[in-house]
Amino acid sequence: MGFFSRLFSKKKEKPTVAKRDPLSIKVGDIIEYDLSDYEVVGKIVYRQGNYEWISYQLLGESDTLWLAVEMDDELELGIYKRIQLPEASSYPKRFEYEGITYYLDESGQANIRGEGRSSNLTGQVMKYTEYCDDSEEHFISLEDWGSEVEASYGYPIQSFEIKIIAGTN
Repeated sequence: MGFFSRLFSKKKEKPTVAKRDPLSIKVGDIIEYDLSDYEVVGKIVYRQGNYEWISYQLLGESDTLWLAVEMDDELELGIYKRIQLPEASSYPKRFEYEGITYYLDESGQANIRGEGRSSNLTGQVMKYTEYCDDSEEHFISLEDWGSEVEASYGYPIQSFEIKIIAGTN
């Protein structure tokens, strides 16, 4: 390419690849976890006072997971999967699930902002109740959406266990 052609040619801007971290995942991104790929199809931001936490709905080939992310004293991540829990609507102080005893940890309510498949939840107020076992390695989360109580089983993961690939959105 000659001097004049370089001088007068339109520069093609190189596309920039968005860098993501667990707090900046977007609907349309791909999450690699446990040797599987999941598309982020929904995002729920929970807000209680000045505190926020996020759940991303991950759609895989054969299942749906939720990636929970919050910045407390440090970044905390967890994987959750919806379960059937008959005693969910009674909010017991303690119960057993699959041989593990769970104890009431915290409860409250949060304002919701949703994106993607969860966009219809924006503006709702959801009541939540969290349970954990003695080792704090197993969690049960109950979310009361007014018409139903959803139960999910979860466990903590480390940020190095996921890989985030920015989508085109």
